[in-house]
Amino acid sequence: MNNLKQITKEYLNYCQYQKCLDSKTLKAYRIDLAQFISKVELTNLEEITVPVMECYIQHLHETFQPRTAKRKIASLKALFHFLEYKDMITMNPFSKIYTKFREPIILPKTIPLYTVEQFLNAIYSAHTSATTSYQKKTTLRDIALAELLFATGMRISELCDLPFEHVNLQDGTIRIYGKGSKERCLQIGNPAVLHALRNYADEFHTNCTNRHFFLNANGTPVSDQAVRRMIQKYCDQASISLHITPHMFRHTFATSLLEADVDIRYIQEMLGHSSINVTQIYTHVATAKQCDILRTKHPRNGFAVGSEG
Repeated sequence: MNNLKQITKEYLNYCQYQKCLDSKTLKAYRIDLAQFISKVELTNLEEITVPVMECYIQHLHETFQPRTAKRKIASLKALFHFLEYKDMITMNPFSKIYTKFREPIILPKTIPLYTVEQFLNAIYSAHTSATTSYQKKTTLRDIALAELLFATGMRISELCDLPFEHVNLQDGTIRIYGKGSKERCLQIGNPAVLHALRNYADEFHTNCTNRHFFLNANGTPVSDQAVRRMIQKYCDQASISLHITPHMFRHTFATSLLEADVDIRYIQEMLGHSSINVTQIYTHVATAKQCDILRTKHPRNGFAVGSEG
């Protein structure tokens, strides 16, 4: 079997049913591989030579941002590694191609803490001023969503997929299955956050059988787009001009802990990073902590020079 489309379909089935990749990863693979087949305009596997692959990689670098190009190349490398493993090709073109390249460091965008406070106050105010049962119910959910995002640094996908049985409202622990099906347990350390989650659960889950923790008023699971719209709504109400995304709460969570001298290995575990190298990006963001260190610890502060003497 040398038909490229058929081989790709078989590979995606392998990824889904044997490697058990999540739906978002499968969707990315499907898009990346379809783009490749469409661009090279070849149908047979034997036609995918090193020059063809090099030309396509150049196209990716010219068309996409470095991180996106890197991901699309990784999708192709995974496909050809599969073909090599299955003895469907005699030579992997990637064995002859140098694909490593320097990716520019893009610092995570964080939210100023006073803006987080302003944002949370807007949701609590909306709940206090709600005049209908529907408004009271949805604002109660919005409070729980926003509080949990900031309290745990969860990914938006983890938040929306969070099962009800993984939330222990007695001892305040939350069990999360993150990227690569890695499990981690997070503790809710703030009484106000735990109180918000309990109030929400009492309202939404008393007579509900849905396995998802976060639900819409009609009982269906909350989507990531719904969370994004919710954030924008309260930003508008609070006159917050900064464009805030769900992931920025995660960045702010990590940076705040780092600036409070929390060991980076603990932050790595709480974020669910497989490598501490990923977590170390936040060391570039903690500028307030840098300023404090240099103001109080730098040896120049003890010099008596010129008029200072």
